[in-house]
Amino acid sequence: MHPASRRSTHPWRRGNQFELLVDGGAFFPAMTAAIARASERVALEMYLVQSGPLAARFVDALCGAAHRGVAVFLMVDDFGARGLARRDRNRLLSAGVHFARFNPLSPLKLTWNLVRNHRKLLLVDDRLAFVGGAGLTDEFDPREDRGWRDNMLRIDGPCVADWWASFTAIWVRCSQVPCNPPPDPDARGPGGRGRVLAAAGPWPGSRALKAATVNDIRRARERVWLASPYFLPPWKLRRALSHAAQRGVDVRLLLPGPRTDHAFVRAATHRLYGWLLRRGIRVFEYQPAFLHAKTLLADDRAMLGSCNFDRWSLRWNLEANQQVHDTRFAARLATVLAADFADSIEVTREAWQRRPLWYRLRERFWGWAETVLVRASYRRLVHDQARRRGDPAGQGP
Repeated sequence: MHPASRRSTHPWRRGNQFELLVDGGAFFPAMTAAIARASERVALEMYLVQSGPLAARFVDALCGAAHRGVAVFLMVDDFGARGLARRDRNRLLSAGVHFARFNPLSPLKLTWNLVRNHRKLLLVDDRLAFVGGAGLTDEFDPREDRGWRDNMLRIDGPCVADWWASFTAIWVRCSQVPCNPPPDPDARGPGGRGRVLAAAGPWPGSRALKAATVNDIRRARERVWLASPYFLPPWKLRRALSHAAQRGVDVRLLLPGPRTDHAFVRAATHRLYGWLLRRGIRVFEYQPAFLHAKTLLADDRAMLGSCNFDRWSLRWNLEANQQVHDTRFAARLATVLAADFADSIEVTREAWQRRPLWYRLRERFWGWAETVLVRASYRRLVHDQARRRGDPAGQGP
C-alpha cells in the first residue's frame, strides 16, 4: 500500500473559506464552472455515475479542460459507475482525460469486491475543493421532478492540499499515471478551521472517521443534529447519541421518509426507532424528496461528506468527509437543517407504539438480515486477510 493511503486524518488547518451548497441547482453549476476556469489540473472522484443529461455536462466540462491542456484525472468506482456508457468513456479518453477504475469487479476477489470507493470529490487547481454526498446521476438533477436532497461543501484554503494528498493516495493504487499532490500548505489568513477525514475501507486507520464522529457527539453540550439517508450505526455511535440526550443535549435525527431508494434499509432502520425514542432522541422523517445528505452538526462543529452513518460505510467503503469548526458556517448549516426538520414529520413515541403488527415483523426481518449480512461479510474479510498474509491492498483493490 502506498504510505499516504494509510493517512486517514490530516491536521486541523486555519484560513479556510467554507460555503454550503444546497441541492443540485446550486452545486452542479458551481462545480462545472470551476472546471471551466481550471488552468493546471482537475481531479474528480465519484462513486455513482450514470450517463444522462447531468453526467453529459460533466463529461463536456472535463473534455473541455483536457483540450485546453489541463491535466484531468477521473477516478470512478467500478461498481458505482456501471451506468457510465461506453460512448462517454471513449469521449473522455479521446480528449486526454486520465481515467481510472477503483477495484474492478472480479469473482476471484471474493469479499474484496465489497470494498468500494464511495467518495464524491472534485479538486480544481490548488485552490478549490468540493466534497459532499451527491453522485452524477439524473436523480440529483434539480430539473428532475423531486430531485434527491443533498449538500456539497465548497472549500477554498489550506485544506485543499490535504484533499489532493488524499486523492493521490488512492489514485496511485489504480493508475500508472503520476499525480503528485501540492506541498504541505500554509494558512492563507483569516478563515475557519477544517480537517480532512478520509476513511480508507477495511485497513488500518479506517476507524478515524467513526472516532471523529463519536468525539464530536461526546463534546456536544447544546445540540447534535444528524442527517443520513441510511442509519444503521455501530453501537459506539448509538451509545454516544444516547448519552448526549441524557445530558440534556438536543439530539435530532433527520432520516428519509417514504421516498427512498432502498426501502429495505429504511425498514431495518425502523427497528432502532423504539430504542432511540425511549432515550429522548428525536426522529424526523423528511417528506418532500429522498434525503441523501450526510451531515452532522454538534454545537458549532460540523461534518459533511460522503459517509453514511451506518456500519457498512464505516467498515467497507472509502469515504471523504470534511470537518469544519466555524461559527458562521455552523449558523448557516443550522438554518438549512432547521428548514429540513420543518419539512419532516416527527416520529413520536406514542405513535410508534401503535404501529401495526405487520410493520413490526417487517422491521425485525430486515434488521435481522442486515445484522447477519454485516457479520458474515466481516468474518469472510478476516478470513481473506489471513489467507493473503500481507498487506491486503497489494493484491486487492
